[in-house]
Order: sequence, then C-alpha cells, then structure tokens
Amino acid sequence: MRKHSYQLPDNRKIIKRNIHHIILNDKEVSYVLKRRRCKSISIKIDCDGLTINAPIGEKLSWIEFVLQERRSWILKKLDEWEEKELIRLVWEESAIFPLLGEPWKIAITSTGVVRMVRVKKQSLAEKNQLELALPSIIAAREIEKIVMDWYYQQARIYFRKRIKYFSEKLRVTCPQLRLSHARTQWGSCDMRGIVHLNWRLIHLSIRLVDYVIAHELSHLIEMNHSSAFWRTVESICPDYLAVRDELKGIG
Repeated sequence: MRKHSYQLPDNRKIIKRNIHHIILNDKEVSYVLKRRRCKSISIKIDCDGLTINAPIGEKLSWIEFVLQERRSWILKKLDEWEEKELIRLVWEESAIFPLLGEPWKIAITSTGVVRMVRVKKQSLAEKNQLELALPSIIAAREIEKIVMDWYYQQARIYFRKRIKYFSEKLRVTCPQLRLSHARTQWGSCDMRGIVHLNWRLIHLSIRLVDYVIAHELSHLIEMNHSSAFWRTVESICPDYLAVRDELKGIG
C-alpha cells in the first residue's frame, strides 16, 4: 500500500491500442491490445477488463494462441471481477449510499431538505439523520455535491478517530491525514509520515477500514512489507490475513 510514482522509459512507450475479440471456451471475450516496445506478451485483468501488452511486431495469431493457452485462468479472473460488488452512486431520492458497511439513503422533503437516512426496519433515531437545506428544485449535481460533502465529513471524522486509536496502540506520533481519490489504492504512507486514505473506504465495513489504517500506520515503524512489518500489523490487527483477503475480494 505504499505510494509509488514512476514513468515508463521511452523504449516502453505505447505505440498502438486496439480492441479485439476472441472466443474462449465458447465465450466471446473482448480485450484491449497494446503494442509496445517490449520483449514478451503480458496479460492484465482488472476493472477495465482484459488487456494484452505485446511486442510491436508480434503476430496476432501468436497472441491469440497464448490467450487460448491461458483461457481457463483468464475466464476465471474475468468472472471474479464480474462478481465483485461495485458501488454505483445514483444522485436521486431513495438511492442507497453505503457508510461503514451500513446502507443509508437520500430522503428529500417538500421544502427542499435532504436527509441522509440510515436504512433500518424500525423508525429512525434523530442521531442517524443529517439534514441539509437545499433549494426546492434539486438537480442531480446538487445532490451529488451534498452527498459527497457528507461522505468526506464522515471519512475525516472516523479516519482521524481510528488513526489516533491505532497510533496509541503502536506508540507512534499521530500522523497527518489526507483523503485520497486514488483509483487503485486504499491507502498509502509516505516518507514524511503522512497517511493517505482513500475516501471510498468510508463505504466499507469497520473491520476493513481498521485493517487499512492499521496497515498504513505500521509503515511508520517498518517502511516495507517485510516479516517484521506483518508482525507489527498482526500486533494490532490479529485477524489481518482474513481481513486482507476480504479486502482483495472487493477490489
């Protein structure tokens, strides 16, 4: 989860990018083919689907032969991504918004007040509501802004609380928090001791959030992923292996 920044050298520059289709075990699969100045074929599967990096002069027939050889693995990984629960935010009344693993929804009154309401079977307590005044005519972009402001506020409050808790457990100085908008990282800790946490963590359950925070704060002691680092994580998050696997399943 450490932060890394790099650029591809000139001889790795992407030359061409095309979308292709192939039949794998009777299933049509789309893939993006990127031609690079590289020596071998590599396969990548993520939220964007299947991507193939191949040498500029490599024949398409050989690329697709490699895909056929790896078809079982490719289809398995594609299915895993399809099964992952994606959080889709819809900016309209009654849309569901997860907060620390619990469902909340938007309720808009006739006077233009938006309530972020925790979804429960019984009547809601006042403490589980957040009222924010809005114009009587509410556009999607206005709802988006107010929900995102609410998310950021909740993230800062909870993350700071747990950072303080785990800092005391590890006996390290409580670090500065910065919210992140990274697409591929839940968190990072840089050499200055600043902890970056993805605001989207606030969607997840408390145990997952706590694991990420424990992980990043452990880097204040061990700025690596050595066995000593994982022992530090385990000292404050004993079931970290199970939680880590669960987090990987979310993507």
